[in-house]
Amino acid sequence: MTPPRLDVKPIDTQSSFRTQAYHALKQAITSANIYAQPQDIRLDERQLSQDLGVSRTPIREAMTLLEQEGFVKTLPRRGIFVVRKTKREIIEMIQVWAALESLAARLITLHASDADIASLRHLFDEFQGQGHSPEGQLDDYSDANIKFHQSIIKLSGNRCIADMTENLFIHVRAIRQMTIGQDNRAARSIVDHLKIIEALERRDTELAERLTRQHTLDLAAHVEKHCDFLS
Repeated sequence: MTPPRLDVKPIDTQSSFRTQAYHALKQAITSANIYAQPQDIRLDERQLSQDLGVSRTPIREAMTLLEQEGFVKTLPRRGIFVVRKTKREIIEMIQVWAALESLAARLITLHASDADIASLRHLFDEFQGQGHSPEGQLDDYSDANIKFHQSIIKLSGNRCIADMTENLFIHVRAIRQMTIGQDNRAARSIVDHLKIIEALERRDTELAERLTRQHTLDLAAHVEKHCDFLS
């Protein structure tokens, strides 16, 4: 079996190699489905140097920054790996996300424009109506699902919430992506999303906050019950 590797793009050599390598690697890590395979993702400096089109020095410097931020870890005599969380850690991260996202929903009802709230509904246009259920388009629906949760955070207008969820996102996104096809979650997910959007449109602050929190806590419960493959 071919070991997993990151999908990285060549960097712009007109700016700082270290900075560009850092952003390219961080983007690749946050976009990767790091729990899709049982093997850890090992970062090979030589291969990354070839993929990014730079020497290994800025790669090492970028790795140091990423390790300080908790995205990668160095294992003696084994190499550098993308950090994967334990089942308990993932559940705790989802619980924190639930608290932050529900606060974001509260803020949306108080401050977001009608147009911004309407944009959330349009994320799911293609998954409604006869013959257009999420189960038949899981990859596309998974992308819309992730974008919905990112948009809730963004539309809150609270920079602190956005910063606090940034490092949680890689793991929560990967778990959402991996579990969306399990236990009829896609069908239940879109129902939850539309109820949340309706509460936001009505500016029902308490209901929007409660529905958003419960929706994400349901994911934590699913991971607790079904994701025994996690360490």
